[in-house]
Amino acid sequence: MNARPSVRTWHPARIAVALVGVVLLVVGVFGGLAPAQAAGSTCAPSTGGVCAPIKGEGSTWSANALQQWIRNVYANYQWTITYSESGSTQGRNSFANGTAHYGVSEIPYGIANSNEADTPPNRGFAYMPIVAGGTAFMYNLQIGGKRVTNLRLSGEVLAKIFTGEITVWNDPAILADNPALALPAIPIVPVVRSDGSGTSAQFTIWMRQQHPAIWDAYCGKVGRPFVNGHCGVTSNYPTVAGSGFVSKSGANGVAGYVAQGAAVGSITFVEYSYALNSGFPVVKMLNSAGYYTEPTASNVAVALLRAVINNDPSSQNYLTQDLTNVYADTDPRNYPLSSYSYIILPTKVESGFTEDNGRTLSAFTSYFLCEGQQQAETLGYSPLPVNLVKGGQTRIQLIPGRDPAITDFTIASCNNPTLDPSDPNGNALAKAAPFPADCDRKGPVQCTTGTGGAKGTDTATGGAAGAGAGPADAGGAGETGEAVGEDAIATGGALILANASPQSLPASRPGPLPALGTLGAGAGVLAAAMLPPLLGRRGRRTMLPSTIGASGGRR
Repeated sequence: MNARPSVRTWHPARIAVALVGVVLLVVGVFGGLAPAQAAGSTCAPSTGGVCAPIKGEGSTWSANALQQWIRNVYANYQWTITYSESGSTQGRNSFANGTAHYGVSEIPYGIANSNEADTPPNRGFAYMPIVAGGTAFMYNLQIGGKRVTNLRLSGEVLAKIFTGEITVWNDPAILADNPALALPAIPIVPVVRSDGSGTSAQFTIWMRQQHPAIWDAYCGKVGRPFVNGHCGVTSNYPTVAGSGFVSKSGANGVAGYVAQGAAVGSITFVEYSYALNSGFPVVKMLNSAGYYTEPTASNVAVALLRAVINNDPSSQNYLTQDLTNVYADTDPRNYPLSSYSYIILPTKVESGFTEDNGRTLSAFTSYFLCEGQQQAETLGYSPLPVNLVKGGQTRIQLIPGRDPAITDFTIASCNNPTLDPSDPNGNALAKAAPFPADCDRKGPVQCTTGTGGAKGTDTATGGAAGAGAGPADAGGAGETGEAVGEDAIATGGALILANASPQSLPASRPGPLPALGTLGAGAGVLAAAMLPPLLGRRGRRTMLPSTIGASGGRR
């Protein structure tokens, strides 16, 4: 009797190989169908591009947005991008001397009406807008041991506070802005930047244009020379010894000082984001329409509709801003101290900048022009309008080694919240901006609602002027009166972004060639696993009839 062959056609190892083949087939099919990611987010792997590390330096005004975006792209793409918040002046200097691949500043090189040496660098460069926002006045003030969260001030009063002309909180001019508040008779402590700051430059540009007599008088006190007939613009805020001013380095430094429990009576100028993150209110500033407004994303978007942008691509200062019309805009929603910051981009391979650095920088800038702007409002900024997005795209094209994928950039694919599909040149955020409440109009009625980081805390009206309000019983930032020190804003130099959550970016689509390759590999592996058993079974079927009887029994 002939024995039937006992071949194990599906050994466990063969099954495992077949499963690998199936997985490769699935990856090949669905990987090719995955959604495309934002333009510029691949660092051009198809051309052998390398996502080389890049480092930048500069503005603290922009830092909360930049650091969040850097975390986003590292989590999603593992791009190594670093940013040192050393102030706009140092950022411009570091880019100029080649110790930074990119710089960030609120003002361009050689700002007008300044006597500070700040000449443009010898290396090739271009300005590109990063993010818009409002320079806010964050403060720490109490009435009867309870926090004030709805303070209103005119531009004139603010200028006089930061030039030492108004020195106590119950000054008649402050009371006129705040008819519902019995403000305390305690000293005002202006907190200013000790380092070279674009925020200081923007603030002094505004004072020179809007309140020249006040700023000129301050020049006399601090011994600064006039420039073109008036006190000059400065990135280094001057103070008078013994005046009661406090100087701190960086936005974290000034915001952290004001946020201390013992700092009742203090006020500083800083980007809106820092007040949100520290839980502190900001001043509602009187605009030219007679309304007190705060620098929300919507109000900033409205204000920047009036900004005059340098639209000459041949100009070294292309895309820089003239804010004169913003200061005087009569839209009730306008926040007068609205502006945007710049990244300073290299346009040549020099000063240690390579094409591999350029691939990373171009991908990163393309990302934050569109995708990153979705987080702007959450972080305390305002997303860039469409004209600056379009202009910024032309600047990316100048970066050596830029990612070729960015050539396919279109506004239609840009996930920027200001873009309005029904009006390609409009601003969706500005159109939807709410008008201020009637109680925010200058007059005898005053809103009680909180602002900035204290938006959920109303101010109790009335109370005795000066009662219980002073450093000895200062409460700080919370409802419980718990002190919030500088370390709450910056612990070990790391930002605390209380209002931001990490952003998940779309997965990369590798394109048809990698997908086809994966499909081919999967088919080959699956065939190698399945064909031998199938062919062996067919061979046995041709042999078995000669050994099996008609009844199916063995002979």
